[in-house]
Amino acid sequence: MATLLNLSDSDSSVRNDQSLSNRTSNRSLRVAEKERKKNEAEDPFVLALKYFSEVEVGTPVIGNDELEKNLVQVEKVALNRGLSPEALSVMLEFAMSLRMGSSPCARVLKCLLPASVVPQEAVVRAVVWLSVGKIPISTQVLFIKWVLTVFDMIDAKDRLRAIYGFIFSFVTDENLCPFICHLLYLLTRKESVRVFRVRKLLELQSKLGRQPYLLHLLSLYKVFCPELVTLSIPSRMRSGFKNHISPWKSALMGVQKRNNLQVPSSISTAFAAKDKSTSRKRKLNHLELPAMSAVTNKEPQMEQTSRRKLVPLVQIQSFSQLLENMHRIELPSQMGSLLGSSLALQYLDCVQDESALLRLNFWLGYALHEEFLFCSDGGANQNAGEALQFLNRLLCAQHFLQEGFPSSDAFLYKFLNVWDGSLLCPQILNLLSNIPVIPSSQIKTLLFEPLMQLFFTSSLFFKCGLIECLNHMLLKWLTWHSVYALEDDLDISLNSHTSINITLSGFKDSVMDLVHFVGRLASVGLQLEGCSLLLNFILDFYETVCDTFLKFGLPLMVMPPPGVFYTAFFATDPVSVDRLAYIMHRYKVNLTSAKSQEKVTKQAFHINRQTFRDFNHYLVFMVNALWNSNMCYTETNLQLSEELLEKSGVPQYSTRFDLIHHPAFMSYAVDFHQKCWPGRKDMDLNSIKQSKPWSWYLEYLFTQGFDGLKDFIQNNIGRWA
Repeated sequence: MATLLNLSDSDSSVRNDQSLSNRTSNRSLRVAEKERKKNEAEDPFVLALKYFSEVEVGTPVIGNDELEKNLVQVEKVALNRGLSPEALSVMLEFAMSLRMGSSPCARVLKCLLPASVVPQEAVVRAVVWLSVGKIPISTQVLFIKWVLTVFDMIDAKDRLRAIYGFIFSFVTDENLCPFICHLLYLLTRKESVRVFRVRKLLELQSKLGRQPYLLHLLSLYKVFCPELVTLSIPSRMRSGFKNHISPWKSALMGVQKRNNLQVPSSISTAFAAKDKSTSRKRKLNHLELPAMSAVTNKEPQMEQTSRRKLVPLVQIQSFSQLLENMHRIELPSQMGSLLGSSLALQYLDCVQDESALLRLNFWLGYALHEEFLFCSDGGANQNAGEALQFLNRLLCAQHFLQEGFPSSDAFLYKFLNVWDGSLLCPQILNLLSNIPVIPSSQIKTLLFEPLMQLFFTSSLFFKCGLIECLNHMLLKWLTWHSVYALEDDLDISLNSHTSINITLSGFKDSVMDLVHFVGRLASVGLQLEGCSLLLNFILDFYETVCDTFLKFGLPLMVMPPPGVFYTAFFATDPVSVDRLAYIMHRYKVNLTSAKSQEKVTKQAFHINRQTFRDFNHYLVFMVNALWNSNMCYTETNLQLSEELLEKSGVPQYSTRFDLIHHPAFMSYAVDFHQKCWPGRKDMDLNSIKQSKPWSWYLEYLFTQGFDGLKDFIQNNIGRWA
């Protein structure tokens, strides 16, 4: 018992000693912490960080001694031992938020030397500040360079990759593009590769040329998704990205050595190795369609084969096999080979594979540009038969798919400016007729200006071909509208394979611009050529225009200009006058239907009053001239003086263009007179105007195949209604 009591006393004494020691230790810690806080409160660096974190927006910079003192203190610490993660966050936020304007930003960014790691959160916040739009472009470039410098020191990358799309949006800025591409190269994962991003990079490449930074980012995209990128990477490409880390390199290495930390590997050397792409050199001749071959090797790995179970398109021999394997098709390595395969075109039409069309468009655009635009002679040195075969194959593919390729459209817009109008004229005009609707704001520059120069400097046959081409273009635009326009007629997607959208009003503006443009060409062209052949092609065009409402559902009416109407009316061949009568008849039917529908449905479709006015003028003129034998120009812009008409020496000139005396129908009137009065020796054509002979004469004309004239008279003359 005594022993137990002694042990108990001993334990109690030990516990008391330990408690006293703990209290003393805690007191020492509190004193040390208090001393540390006191020292920190007096530390100029801590005070400087506090200043930059609490400085108010709008604080002046000029004459601000406190700013200069604190910034010098931060620069001193940064160059000596680097900035802690907390200090980096404070200074980066201060620089990118422009609390004191843009003047101190560059100086702050140049002193951001991390001591250990860079907090990802601070970098993400700084990247978001780029969208504010107030940061000078030079400061934005400097910031991206800094991110590239310290990329390996950022503590995590998940949130940066989460805003990959936001970072990618800056690639359109030409000043930022090289640095953004470098940053994207470091952040890219397979899930980052998307069709619209590849398309944007290809657009930038066509605009800026084959820049190394674009090629390297595209090459990485191709590694992850080869089906989206068919770009041929040169075997000897310049080093990956330029060395953008010079402002911080030596200082950062010195800080890391003083802190006894491992110097991170240089970003520039990490990606400066020679590209080891195995892509073969392009052939000198792009116009030869490549043979179809599979993407995978002949002996694919079992793991890949068992996972994908793809069927190479080259192994598909029938349409039934294509249907059975529709969603397991492996596209060929050379996308140009799709143009030579009907089954491949069937696949493109059925599946609507965006990546396949993108690859095909890239190959096609590259081939067209290389062989027709980048050649000094505009492609004239190419074998004519080979070029003809290539373009015919392209046209067959477009006709099969019922739409053109965006790459061929972009090529045409450039090629029209250097084309002489004779090189492969039928094929170029056929390609031109397949282009989709062009916005009204761009149609003049892209289409009208080069075509107008070609029209007025080319032969009659080119003029006829161009009018026919524009007629086919209008037909395809109107057909597309009648088939694919949405029921609410608000938003219309131009093309199933493009992201371009256009409103109904925008579509109407484009169509109206095209019709007015053809009207100007036709008016001047008829004055230059004075040929019935050109007039026939022009009347073909207006046969399409006059039925835009009833046939295609487009609430738009555009009348032909006087230079076309009066030239057709005074034509000496009856076919032109008959076609003009048919066009006027269809205009009346469409205008009447549109007007009645407007009253019934109360839709916001108001026909321009000038359209009704022009139509009424034309209609009154034709009825008076053909039927009433009274050619007058009441309330029209066309005025001929009586003196000039009398000097012509034509008796009763106002009656010279009725159905009897019109030059186009004179021969029919003579033939009818001879059949009606075979015994008469004198020819009196006015006798046909008697009641019964007149009716017989009209029936005689109608039996000659003048259906347009028949419809016009029956719907505009009371007794024939």
